[in-house]
Parts: sequence; C-alpha cells; structure tokens
Amino acid sequence: MPSVFDIRIPYAELLDMRRLTEAPGRCTASVHIRPELMNSWGVAHGGAVMSLLDMTMGMSAKTLDETAIGATTVELKVNFLAASTGTITAAGQAHRAGRSLVFVEGEVRGEDGTLLAKATGTFKLRYTRA
Repeated sequence: MPSVFDIRIPYAELLDMRRLTEAPGRCTASVHIRPELMNSWGVAHGGAVMSLLDMTMGMSAKTLDETAIGATTVELKVNFLAASTGTITAAGQAHRAGRSLVFVEGEVRGEDGTLLAKATGTFKLRYTRA
C-alpha cells in the first residue's frame, strides 16, 4: 500500500492525498477534488478541506520531535473563506507549546493561489510505550 506520509494513514490514502514537502515544523500536502469529494454545489466539501488540514497540520506537529510516532488532534478550528475545485494544497506551521502539546496554524489554497481556508489547532504528540 502506498505511503502518503512517513507513517501509513489509510484515510489519507483513500483521499489520494499527496505529501509535497516536509521540514521541521512544516508540512504541505494536496488533494485533487474529484466528484466524490464535492458537495452538492460541485465544489470541495468542507470535510475534505478539513481532512487535508487536519493531517497536514498533524504531520507538521510530528516533525518537531523525531521520536514522536504521530500526533492526535486535540482541537481544530477552521474558517472557510472561498470554494474551489481542482487541486487544493494545505500548508501547516507548528509551534511547540509544551512537552507533548503543539499549536499549529494551517491554510488551504486553490490552484490559482486563492486562500480557501485558515485553521488553528492543538495536537498531542504520540510516542511508543516503554
């Protein structure tokens, strides 16, 4: 099975999400909005946009600690600013807030650069049990 990120996330594979870049505290990924990911008006469904943000922002948090095996969403707030079709791209920027909690900002843009959504969230880093 293909890996979208450095860990297997079946839901990201279902959405056909593509990781574009990853660096400490940052991650970008995209999704092509095919008919199954559209709402009744023929544009990206809010759930697809939020899913892209959630996973991109979570991976941004995970990159802050190389011993983390993942990140769990504690809180996510999204403001939708415009509708889109085609390929949408999310960018996450993580800011360490504590030992295991990370504050992350994210945004989604359309192919033409239009800002579609902005988000903030808190993610809990996950580790293997000793």
